[in-house]
Amino acid sequence: MSESSDTLTALTARIDALESRQAIIDLTSEYCHGFDKRDFDRFLAIWSEDCVWNIGPPFGSFSGHDGIREAVQDILWPAWQESHHLSTNHAISFRDPDNASCVCDVDCVGTLTGDTDCQIVGATYTDTVRRRNGFWKIVQRDVKIHYFNPIPGAPLKAPQG
Repeated sequence: MSESSDTLTALTARIDALESRQAIIDLTSEYCHGFDKRDFDRFLAIWSEDCVWNIGPPFGSFSGHDGIREAVQDILWPAWQESHHLSTNHAISFRDPDNASCVCDVDCVGTLTGDTDCQIVGATYTDTVRRRNGFWKIVQRDVKIHYFNPIPGAPLKAPQG
């Protein structure tokens, strides 16, 4: 191989890693948008068909697209009247060009159905992600909930004016 060929190969790999890194971060953004806007198709699109979503206590673990559907439509959306996720601190490690892990922190503010007090949840998402047919998907998400607390007397209200 020539030096220019080696340079082009290295540059192509670096560009692929940058694009992959952004695509992996976008999975969490799509998770937040899909969940909070109650757009199930958008939410489901981030998960591989053989995925596992370990939400942990008090919610449980769910497998495959049917499990995701059950968790969201039968358990979580009925429990939450409103939610707003914020994710940050994405740390991505590549095992190879098509397999990676990602850890990020998330805060969620919302109200439970039938409640007027604001709830705040802090968690860490640990993901196993894989690129198949050119698209990154979550294979497994483990959720560690750090706190899940009401904020009495702090209702979520639209701005006045």
